[in-house]
Amino acid sequence: MTQFLNTDDERAPNERPVAVVASRHLNVTTLAGSGTVPVFTNGDWLAPTRDVRRAVILIHGRLRNGDTYFDLAQRACELAGGSADDTLLIVPQFLASADVEAHAVPPSTLHWDWIGWMGGDNAVGPAPLSSFDVLDAILHTLAAREQFASLTEVVIAGHSGGGQVVQRYAVVARGDAPLTARGIALRYVVANPSSYVYFDAMRPAASGEFAMFDAAACPSFNRWKYGLEDLPAYANGEGDEGDAAALLEARYAQRDVTVLLGGADCDPQHPALDRSCAALTQGEHRLGRGLAYARYMALRHPQGLAAHRTLVIDGVGHDAKGIFASPQGRAALFGDAA
Repeated sequence: MTQFLNTDDERAPNERPVAVVASRHLNVTTLAGSGTVPVFTNGDWLAPTRDVRRAVILIHGRLRNGDTYFDLAQRACELAGGSADDTLLIVPQFLASADVEAHAVPPSTLHWDWIGWMGGDNAVGPAPLSSFDVLDAILHTLAAREQFASLTEVVIAGHSGGGQVVQRYAVVARGDAPLTARGIALRYVVANPSSYVYFDAMRPAASGEFAMFDAAACPSFNRWKYGLEDLPAYANGEGDEGDAAALLEARYAQRDVTVLLGGADCDPQHPALDRSCAALTQGEHRLGRGLAYARYMALRHPQGLAAHRTLVIDGVGHDAKGIFASPQGRAALFGDAA
């Protein structure tokens, strides 16, 4: 059903039904149950054969506007010299319960609270599946389909809220094994997120150095999705807290991760910035938090992180189009597409 918005509605922009829901759906099944997720894509996954060499999975931000992100992905792909012949674009849509109520979607459609999907929380219905389970399902599909015999790399990227999903998934992901078995490279591109997962209680101080944070000042500072306390159900089975932290950090350090930061994304009062006390322990704004996290990882891995890089895109603020249409953004998403 069509939803008309009241112009006097003072709710946050993300707390309104989306305008468009993708018409295609992906099946997601785990031991916890099954459901479907709307997906925008430039190709038919069931086509007999294709010469696709690259798949780019782009995660929308907190507005859940997958259609806008799909258009952005198509434009960026064209700018990079790619096409539907060699690059498969996939934009899953993590709907809120209000979206399901406002649109005629299959009853199997997974839905979350407004932002729970950003941290890998389980859907509130119709089955308790994580947004990370959705990404696992996409990776398994790409690895298993015979028509993707030419596939050489997969990129998972996201901006803002989507960047939060990608950074967290890069920490806890377990769906990459089928790709690895086929020799398919997997890269993570994290753009302008409000926060990151820290692996211990160290946080940046005003001096720029790192120090143990006093939990009394913010008891939630080290809980998931800001730290590794109270991991989501998806990450259960990683061992006790200490063992899990070491294992997850070791995996993350080995993964190919590019962080893209807008050089002008430095407004400490940005309306979409996470200003919870846990987020504020990481810095005043997104640019500062991203640069601090790069220093943090370098401090913890003095031997170097060969597959990690943080790039600042001058003159770009909190703008997905500006990030991904930039030369650095296009290279991160599409590599040698040209």
